[in-house]
Amino acid sequence: MALKKFKPTTAGTRWRVGNAYAEVTTNVPEKSLLEKQKNTGGRNFQGRRSMRYMGGGNKIMFRVIDFKRDKKNIPAVVKTIEYDPNRTAFIALLSYADGEKRYILAPQGLQVGQTIISGDDVAPELGNALKLKNMPLGTNVHNVEMRPGQGGVLVRSAGTSAQLSGKEDKYAVLKMPSGEIRKVLVNCYATVGVTGNSDHGLQSVGKAGRNRWKGIRPRTRAVAMNPVDHPMGGGEGRASGGHPRSRKGKYAKGEITRTRGKGSDKLILSRRNGKKLPNK
Repeated sequence: MALKKFKPTTAGTRWRVGNAYAEVTTNVPEKSLLEKQKNTGGRNFQGRRSMRYMGGGNKIMFRVIDFKRDKKNIPAVVKTIEYDPNRTAFIALLSYADGEKRYILAPQGLQVGQTIISGDDVAPELGNALKLKNMPLGTNVHNVEMRPGQGGVLVRSAGTSAQLSGKEDKYAVLKMPSGEIRKVLVNCYATVGVTGNSDHGLQSVGKAGRNRWKGIRPRTRAVAMNPVDHPMGGGEGRASGGHPRSRKGKYAKGEITRTRGKGSDKLILSRRNGKKLPNK
């Protein structure tokens, strides 16, 4: 991925560092894979605001992504690499041998015209989807399932990958992007490669208006509020606000927020900070 630093011809472009979209090959999506989506503006089914700082923004269409990769042993040709406004990673349009078209997450290095395939006995090559038990150790994967047939739910954001570091009986050991080491059933599917658009986190918005286009409204700092509005509000002058915490008083740093006794605790070998779970 390539970044583009804009010349300061306006105040909004002075600090803007954007995406050059060098990998993107078209800006016209596949119409058959588009769906309308409704923006809530932070309101629930009663019409009351349940989430602050949301509203406005451009209308965007949802791209239907194939996370399951369940068209087994049918080769597909990569037609385009496209931008998806609903996610940080780029997507690739596949055209299967039987004529069907589907979107998938585009791994880094995937080229237009390349042929990829999914199945139990396919080669562990870039873009192919197969079971973890059929991959060699050290393979970088993304779009990982947690239950067989569920579809990929892990490692889907831009520039991320999990490394297959071991296999134990019916489990595969993965090192997640966060540093957490956990077990996943070896019969779960995953896609080989690292998700594209790896420099996404290095972009600079440049101006507040670009966030308004995304539907993000200005956020009031907690220390600028009154004590009745937030635990960090109030004080004489420019008070720091004390220990960072949420509006309900829950500490934001240093406190374990994971529910104790979850069923998946036994599958986590090491947390992202390198520590064991409290109940182990």
